[in-house]
Amino acid sequence: MEAFAARELLVHLTPSTDRKRQNIKALFILLAVSAIALSLMRPQWGFEWKEVTRSGLDILIAIDTSKSMLAEDVKPNRLERSKLAVKDLIQKLQGDRIGLIAFAGSAFLQCPLTVDYSGFMISLDDLNVNTLPKGGTSLSDAIRVALDSYEGGKKKYMALVIITDGEDHEGNAAEWAEKAKEQGIKIFTIGIGTREGELIPVTDESGSRTFLKDRNGNVVKTSLDEKTLQDIALATGGSYVKATSTEFGLDLIYEEKLSKMEKREVENKMIRKYYERYQIPLAIALLLLCVEPFIRERKNGF
Repeated sequence: MEAFAARELLVHLTPSTDRKRQNIKALFILLAVSAIALSLMRPQWGFEWKEVTRSGLDILIAIDTSKSMLAEDVKPNRLERSKLAVKDLIQKLQGDRIGLIAFAGSAFLQCPLTVDYSGFMISLDDLNVNTLPKGGTSLSDAIRVALDSYEGGKKKYMALVIITDGEDHEGNAAEWAEKAKEQGIKIFTIGIGTREGELIPVTDESGSRTFLKDRNGNVVKTSLDEKTLQDIALATGGSYVKATSTEFGLDLIYEEKLSKMEKREVENKMIRKYYERYQIPLAIALLLLCVEPFIRERKNGF
């Protein structure tokens, strides 16, 4: 208003305007906005005790760390793609315990069963083809370590997921699958790679990129052995999925199989459930906004 007239003249030019009422309307709007902000902060006070029961499965993930997992028929390579799929699975877990087994020519419990998903992720990130010194692939050792890691527990609530190219160099995985079946453990297998096979890229001592060779100097070609993985899964009542560039299969196994398995009660405890009180400041804000339009800016008589 001062842009159109001198301040001294405004009182005479706008005699009907009530400055106090304008300030009151502005104050109502300010208080309403403040009350809405307070409501969004979800104030809580007062509580009641509530019993909470947490249930879940025990899921062991066994990942092949042999050099054949460096093959790049699945990008960026078989091992890294497997780790990315497991990380996606973690986002779906709700109370399930998860553990990690690394296996090549032997097997090792990289991370025991835990609900500390952050700790599990650290163990997963550390996984590489040098985790185990013994080369080759032993599916039987992976199953054996899984059985040993859960000794004394209720194994009917346990599932083992094996991610590998399926080249079993030991040859007695079927026997261990039968032992797992006897103890009520279901094994799910994911085959990663192609039937046609792929060369295994490695870095030599000079830092140059080359391909893995056997003792006779012949280039090693690794291919997916689906039959072995299918036999292991079917023997225990599990299932087999072939990973592709678009669908790895781990999410499918969890949604279609693992999430529907019987879960055990992991924890039963009492917690405090606080009462939500956001309704109070929200009601005040609505009242102020309803009253504000009825406050006239003009003096009585105008």
